[in-house]
Amino acid sequence: MKRVAILILGLVPAIAVHAQNWPSFRGERASGVANGKPTPTKWDAVKGENVLWKVSIPGLSLASPVVWGDRVFIVTAISSDAANEKSFRHGLYGDVEPHADMAKHTWKVYALDKRTGKIIWERVAYEGVPKTKRHPKSSQASSTPATDGKHIVAFFGSQGLYTFDWKGTLLWSKDLGPMNAGWFYDPDYEWGSASSPIIYKNMAIVQCDIQKNSFIAAIDLKTGKQIWRTERDEIPSWGTPTIYENPATKHNELITHATKFIRGYDPMTGKELWRLGPNSEVTAPTPFVAHDLIFVTNGYRFIQPIYAIKPGARGDISLKGDATSNENIAWSTKHGGPYMPTPVVYGDLFYTTNNSGILTVYNAKTGERVYQQRIGNGGAYSASVVAADGKIYFSSEDGDIFVVRAGPKYELLAQNPMGEVLMATPAISDGIIFVRGINNLYAIAEPTVKTAPFRE
Repeated sequence: MKRVAILILGLVPAIAVHAQNWPSFRGERASGVANGKPTPTKWDAVKGENVLWKVSIPGLSLASPVVWGDRVFIVTAISSDAANEKSFRHGLYGDVEPHADMAKHTWKVYALDKRTGKIIWERVAYEGVPKTKRHPKSSQASSTPATDGKHIVAFFGSQGLYTFDWKGTLLWSKDLGPMNAGWFYDPDYEWGSASSPIIYKNMAIVQCDIQKNSFIAAIDLKTGKQIWRTERDEIPSWGTPTIYENPATKHNELITHATKFIRGYDPMTGKELWRLGPNSEVTAPTPFVAHDLIFVTNGYRFIQPIYAIKPGARGDISLKGDATSNENIAWSTKHGGPYMPTPVVYGDLFYTTNNSGILTVYNAKTGERVYQQRIGNGGAYSASVVAADGKIYFSSEDGDIFVVRAGPKYELLAQNPMGEVLMATPAISDGIIFVRGINNLYAIAEPTVKTAPFRE
């Protein structure tokens, strides 16, 4: 009996320290949800209230943080011209003129301690002059990295794809060619790439929709060798691909979002399985999975669709005429899709906000609209929606994070000032919200969150 008790006690620390990972853009399979731990409702980053730590990150980057075990990973691009960062402009405007941004840059990857913010290592991936211009509301490092706890994959567009090990050793790098993603009516209007890499099994997968020769490819994580590459008849897009997995049926799909078609692929071979249209131009939101449905949205004029797609489709599954559903589409709407922020499904509700902060909530399974409400006083929104602990988090470009209670009625719980421009989507892990501002990385947590490290 004593031996059994010792064995049971020996298991307790392993259970207690198991960390909640947020491995890529929007977390696990881009869901944007981190349940199981209480998360903060109110804080003030300007006054330091409920701020676990704050670290200045040099350069300009709109990439989000990712978390694995006791580490946070983030990327940036540091210009040798200090005036470069001042050329960034947030807010609601329609300029298409790119910023030349031709000073020498240094692209870096950082690993930080999750509980203290201490920089464990920083590595230079590439140095040189940017190979393409960027949008004035973007950066030269807008793709969120991805990790599986062994590898850290960073994608810097035209500057290449890089994979480091846990200790920060560069395992390999790969030049994927010029990533000229911009206004397709005029290739001179270069806006920069933003689609983030994902990790699936032994592969890093990248979606590269550019002016010419768009493609999606899978690269071996250990060697950097190409496993498969599929050409895409697509114009530039900026969303991140997503994996749908069904452990029961072992049916898996790789979903991509783009202007001509939303597509599903076999993730092991790159073979196209299905396609869906019509869609709008300038596609940015990322597909995600909830309730065994694949949600894809977009909000650029004039088509602003929301699709709830059933997995397992084959061929062209586009709707006919005025139909809003068919055997492959559970529900859809031609209007109401967001332009930049990816929505979230939390419980049975689908939460989406447009660029000006109008929140619309639907029944995720049927598409029935539940309510619509402006968040705070409006403003501009680019960061995607995330959720945890019965709360929905909305980050405004103006520097506030609004917390809304999850449920069928609008209830604003808090308006939390960060004191700087917010473009990146927060990450959530073990009750801590990691917020990447235009200048700093923050860890937001209740005082009860302990500083003892969590490890896998």
